[in-house]
Amino acid sequence: MIDIYKYDDNNVFAKILRNQIPCKKVYEDKICLAFEDINPKAPVHVLVIPKIKACSFNDFIDKSDENSIALFFKSLRKITKLLNLEKGYRLICNVGDDGGQEVPHLHFHILGKKRLSGLIP
Repeated sequence: MIDIYKYDDNNVFAKILRNQIPCKKVYEDKICLAFEDINPKAPVHVLVIPKIKACSFNDFIDKSDENSIALFFKSLRKITKLLNLEKGYRLICNVGDDGGQEVPHLHFHILGKKRLSGLIP
């Protein structure tokens, strides 16, 4: 069970941020890191995580200032441009157990380069 407000320093994304686990980096700036998903659901499947300890979207919004929130979402847009997703993409953020969140660190999935239909887990 994921507590959407209790951060676990040993989650896989925290370890990636500490360079304890490698990733195929796509983009990085002062606020976020983007890397390829190890189990892609589309030709492009990138995960974007903030560099702060935020276990969920709720936690990130509740503890971040407006500038940090804006910078994070601007970075998401930069990444979609970098990935050449001009025909469209899907942006997914699962929150909590009922939302299907598996890792207690805020992360967005960017999926693209194919026509997406229905729900993708």
